Formats: sequence, C-alpha cells, structure tokens
Amino acid sequence: MQEALWPAVLILGYVTLQRLGELVIARANTRRLLAQGGIEVGAPHYPLIVALHAAWLVTLWLLAPGRPAMVVPLVLFALVQVLRFWTLASIGRRWTTRIVVVPGETLVARGPYRFIRHPNYTVVVLEIALLPLVFGLGWVALLFSILNALALAIRIPAEAKALAEHAHRVQPSAGAARRSA
Repeated sequence: MQEALWPAVLILGYVTLQRLGELVIARANTRRLLAQGGIEVGAPHYPLIVALHAAWLVTLWLLAPGRPAMVVPLVLFALVQVLRFWTLASIGRRWTTRIVVVPGETLVARGPYRFIRHPNYTVVVLEIALLPLVFGLGWVALLFSILNALALAIRIPAEAKALAEHAHRVQPSAGAARRSA
C-alpha cells in the first residue's frame, strides 16, 4: 500500500507545483500587460475557472493516492506536457490565466499557434481528461471534462470577441489565426 502512494504523490506534486508556478508567472504577466494598456475581459467568469481547476486537483489528491499509475495515460500526459511547454514558450510574456488583450497587438502566430487555434485550452482539455485516467479514475475524467467544456463554452467566446475587437490579425502562411491568451 505504501509503495502505491508514491506515484500519485510525485505526479500530483509535479502538477500542483507546476500550476502554482504558473499562477505566479500569470500574475506578473497580467500586471505588466495591464500596465501596457491591456484590457481584461471575462473577469466575472475567472473565479469559475479557478474553482474548477482547484476542485479537479483536490479531487485527485483525495482519490489517487494508493492507486497504481497506468502507463499509457501517463505517457500521453507526459506528451501533453511537451505541448504545454511549447505553447507557453511560444506566447511568452503574453501568457496569462486571465483574458487580457493589449489593443493593437498582433496575435501570436508561431509555435503551436500555427496549427491550433487554442493550444493552451487544448492542453488543459487533455490534462483534465488524462490525469485522472492515469489513476483509473474514469468518472473523474468525465465529470471534470464536462465541467471544463461548460467553462470553456463561456471563456472561448469571450476571448474571441475581445481579440476580434482589439487585436491585429496576421495573415499566416499556413494554419489558422492565433490568439494571445
């Protein structure tokens, strides 16, 4: 039983520390973008996003320890982390957990933004589904995937509207237009 604790503690510890570190970076980026004349939109739904992600992690911390880690979902989750880091590196100092648009800025059109309209949301969708599956918690994956889909049904249109109103689009040589959040 004791050995079965460690996979969950290590994996969930990694994800928790990653998220906390990203919140620090996002807060600094948000402050800087706002100081540059950025406009935040969708602030009323932001607590919903935070609560959803916190509840997902807490649920996993409560249920996953003691369960064996399944290799295939873990490998897929690790591959999604590559997309996460590529996305964050591509958007750089413009990345934030909030929707902040600096009027006149050009949309990011490099990295995964060349191929996927919302790579960060794609990463989150995959993470919310895959991490519970690592521990055989299919019902947690399904429940939080549905809740996340509902949250994104609010967030993505709010972001798209803000970008359409305030950002300049680049004519990409290949792929669809990108976003900046």
